[in-house]
Amino acid sequence: MAVLLYYPRVNPPTEILQQALLYWDGIATVVPHDPDDYAAAVQPELTQLRDRGLYTPLFFMRQVMDVLDGPGRREGLNSRVLLEEIQRMAEGPDRPRLPSPPEAYLYRSKFSEWVEAVLRHYGLAEDTPDDRRYAVPKDVQQMVVGVLAREWGTPLSASYVPYTDRSNAYEWALRAPDEQRLPAFRAELGRLLPVPAPGTSTADVLVFRERFKDERQRLMRAMHRLLSDLRRDYEHPAEVIAELRGEIEAASEDYQAAVSSSRMAWVHRSVTATVALAAAAASVVEPQLSWVLGTVGGYTLNVATREIRPLVDARKKHDFAYLHRVETTFS
Repeated sequence: MAVLLYYPRVNPPTEILQQALLYWDGIATVVPHDPDDYAAAVQPELTQLRDRGLYTPLFFMRQVMDVLDGPGRREGLNSRVLLEEIQRMAEGPDRPRLPSPPEAYLYRSKFSEWVEAVLRHYGLAEDTPDDRRYAVPKDVQQMVVGVLAREWGTPLSASYVPYTDRSNAYEWALRAPDEQRLPAFRAELGRLLPVPAPGTSTADVLVFRERFKDERQRLMRAMHRLLSDLRRDYEHPAEVIAELRGEIEAASEDYQAAVSSSRMAWVHRSVTATVALAAAAASVVEPQLSWVLGTVGGYTLNVATREIRPLVDARKKHDFAYLHRVETTFS
């Protein structure tokens, strides 16, 4: 499996933290690298999970971000992508404004210095009484972290899956400039991934995680195989579903039995997965095309198409991004 990379905030909501503990190898967030800023920003629960190897703090250090070296020089691909997005936002018709009081911030030690310099150049950042951070419009915060989360590259040992509960951050991470478009599938998977109801303690989730390790991993392997096969065999999505239906249903039934045997209450939350396809798929996949591909595990699985921008550094294992929505159904 992979590590869930939650963005744009340092501390994920409890429901997403618990979902990561159930369905991924752990969770990561982007944090300030200054020790004092880190201590102030990261909640104690994450520190405890870090000690257990289940939480990874990620730092956008200078060498990772491929620093811009002077005005107009674009030395690093990750930096170039972010700079282009900042320019597009600043020069667009819906340019965000800095409200008073500020609604969002970026820690200075969370990003390289050039990020602040570029934002100031375009009038998208200003000082605050707290010199550890500067104020930005909320859309800017979500865009900056969203783009960098998606561009988080392959040199790292783990495989990180971008995951957010902010629609704007999700769209900024995936939106395609006119000159760069890549077809993608968008699949709704939430009904297959139940999560503990609000109020459930993380300690209880950890007990369930260990007790039903095999069932959890079997379900997620089946889900990621589905997404990988949809990415590869994009001409025949219905056939992919048909081929994997038995495997997914068996894994889902075993996991549901584990859920039913627990003493916890469970809910279903909407989770959308966007799967980047090969550029060649543009000739056979039409934007805005949708399929109802059939029933899997008692739930209808929908797949739609969209266009996203390609990654600068393609991930070696997969290219999935997830959006967590607020809709909830008790089970």
